Amino acid sequence: MGRKIEKLLIEFARIHRFMMSFLREALSPPYEFKEIVRQCYEIGWKSFPLISLTGFIVGFVFTKQSRPSLEDFGATSWLPNLISIAIVRALAPLVTALIASGKVGSQIGAELSSMNVTEQIDAMEVSGTNPTKFLITSRIIATTTMIPVLCFYVAGIGLLGGYLSIATKDDLSILAFFTQVFESIAAKDVFAMVLRAVVFGFTIGFASTYVGYYSSKGTEGVGKAANAAVVSSMFLVFIEELLIVQLLSLIG
Repeated sequence: MGRKIEKLLIEFARIHRFMMSFLREALSPPYEFKEIVRQCYEIGWKSFPLISLTGFIVGFVFTKQSRPSLEDFGATSWLPNLISIAIVRALAPLVTALIASGKVGSQIGAELSSMNVTEQIDAMEVSGTNPTKFLITSRIIATTTMIPVLCFYVAGIGLLGGYLSIATKDDLSILAFFTQVFESIAAKDVFAMVLRAVVFGFTIGFASTYVGYYSSKGTEGVGKAANAAVVSSMFLVFIEELLIVQLLSLIG
């Protein structure tokens, strides 16, 4: 029991050191702009096909499942209001984060772990390149930046899926639908979405780079790092979702 507690405390100390190292490199020049842009492209643009399909299906299915409940009360006209608030406040950031945890998290974890196995990180240090700034900071900044961008896109594509679901049953124009949607969305809803997306993006980047950077040697460690990056990112996202919901409910 004592050794388990000791290992846990050592792990917390390593996480703290990793965080402090990231903050120091993120706030001090020179900045790796070219690598940050490349990571934004890898994380953002290459995720669009999967994100598009997932966002559309979520919006379509959620609207389809919500209709029977509102039909019981004769309130199907409130469907645009319901789905707009649900998608913008909760579903868009959560779905984006979960998809990114699986696609981006595993990619970062496996990439850094393979570099660790082949001793490329050690070679970077010998050649005078700062691996923390080049590998860690650039990826965390990219995920923190691109997850909110993807989140806005998922919200839009999800609302489009919701409209198509409504249009199969009701004679509702797309202009009337989005007019009702924008009337329902308040500034606090957009703030809640952006807050979630930024926190989730940072968490995915931090957890994935940490797991990959400190992965065990050997080819088996690459698979374990990719798996651990996905699991830890998703677990932390759900914990943070619970905390953010409580925080926003206290704020108002």
